[in-house]
Amino acid sequence: MKLFEKILNPRDIRKKLGLNQEEFWTQIGVTQSGGSRYESGRNIPKPVRELLRLVHVEHLDLTKVRREDFEIVEFLREQHPDLYKKLKKAAKSWKSGSDVQLDADSEL
Repeated sequence: MKLFEKILNPRDIRKKLGLNQEEFWTQIGVTQSGGSRYESGRNIPKPVRELLRLVHVEHLDLTKVRREDFEIVEFLREQHPDLYKKLKKAAKSWKSGSDVQLDADSEL
């Protein structure tokens, strides 16, 4: 999904996750009443939509993300794209429970 792309109805996402409005919306800093208005069709601001996507679609725990993490990713993408691709592939394998192997040439 592209950044700020129109997301599915947030009510559908919330129900699929089995959360009530308070649980769902407070995780991204929105009040229950504000979330209720979004679920009823009010336009969702782009930053709120992106937070919704990150937290409830991508399942990113924002309490664990630090600015440094983004800086490292940006550095790897720009300065070492091959290493970035290898690490991305290894992370997917690791996440799925597969054995992760990196070559010695994966070092900086």
